[in-house]
Amino acid sequence: MEVWYSKNCPRCGQQKMAVDSSRGELLCQHCGLVFEESLEQTGPEWRSYDDLPTQSRVGSPISLAMHDMGLNTLIGSSGKDAFGKPIPFDTRDNIERLRMWDSRTSINPSQDRNYRQAFSELERLKDKLALSNTMVQETAYVYRKAHLNRLCRGRSTSIIVAASLYAVCRKNEIPHTLSEIAGVANVDRKVLSRSYRKLVQELDLHMPVADPIRCLVFIASKVNAKERTKRTALKILEEAKKIGISSGKDPVGFASAALYMSCQIHGESKSQKAIVLASSSTTEMTIRNRCRELRDSLELKI
Repeated sequence: MEVWYSKNCPRCGQQKMAVDSSRGELLCQHCGLVFEESLEQTGPEWRSYDDLPTQSRVGSPISLAMHDMGLNTLIGSSGKDAFGKPIPFDTRDNIERLRMWDSRTSINPSQDRNYRQAFSELERLKDKLALSNTMVQETAYVYRKAHLNRLCRGRSTSIIVAASLYAVCRKNEIPHTLSEIAGVANVDRKVLSRSYRKLVQELDLHMPVADPIRCLVFIASKVNAKERTKRTALKILEEAKKIGISSGKDPVGFASAALYMSCQIHGESKSQKAIVLASSSTTEMTIRNRCRELRDSLELKI
C-alpha cells in the first residue's frame, strides 16, 4: 500500500513522493530516489486480527474465556520478513521449526490444556442457552478460581463448568434451572448439585434468594401465556409474598402454581404437564400442593 505525500523530490523536483509500506521507504515515483528508509508506522495498521470486518492496530481484547486470555503469540505463515521480502530458502526450515514449537508450547502445560477444554465446553453452553458475553466472562472467572483452589480434581471438567455457570445464573438471578443446565451440559443432576454446593462452600459465594416473579416471566414465555394471564399470576405472587406463604418454598414451583391458577381463572387451556415441561425443575404434585396453599390462603374460588 502506498501513501502519497505532497512534497517535491529533492533530485527531480517532481511532486511524486510516496511511501512503500511493505519496505518502509519514502521514495520518488518519477526518478526512483529513496529519500528515507526504515520508516516507523505511526498511523492505523490496516490489518484485521479476527473475522470482524473492522480493522485496527490492536488484536482481540483480553478475555477470561480463553485459555491464554488472548495474549498468545503467533508466527505467521506468509513467508515474508518485516520488510516484505521473501525469507531466504536456507532459513525457511528454521522458521518452520520455530513455528511448530511455538504452537506446541502454547498449550503444553496441563493448566492450559484444561482451560482449553473447559472454555470450549463453555462456548457450547453459550450457544445452547443464548448466554451473553458478560455471563461467559463471569463463568470463566468462577471456573478459574475453582481450578486454582484444586476443586477440579476428581471431578469432570464439564460438571465444574456447568456448576460455575449455574452459580453465575443464581448470582445474577437469571432463571436457568439446575435441571435445564444439567440437560444441556449432558451431566447428572445430582452430581451437578453436589459440585455446585462445593463451589459455594469453598469459594464463599453469596447467593441471593431466587425471585418467583423472574421465574414466572420465564415459564410464561415458554408456554406462550397471554398478557392478562401473566398480570393475574403476578398479582397472585405479590399477594402471597405479602402474607408470607412463599417463604421457604421453591420459587419455580410457586411461580408455576400461580401461572396455572391464572390460566384457570381466564379459561386458558394450559395443562400442568405443559407448565412442568416449561419449568423443567418442578413436578405436577408440587403444582397441585402450591395451588391448594394459594387457594386456601388467598381465598380464591377456582
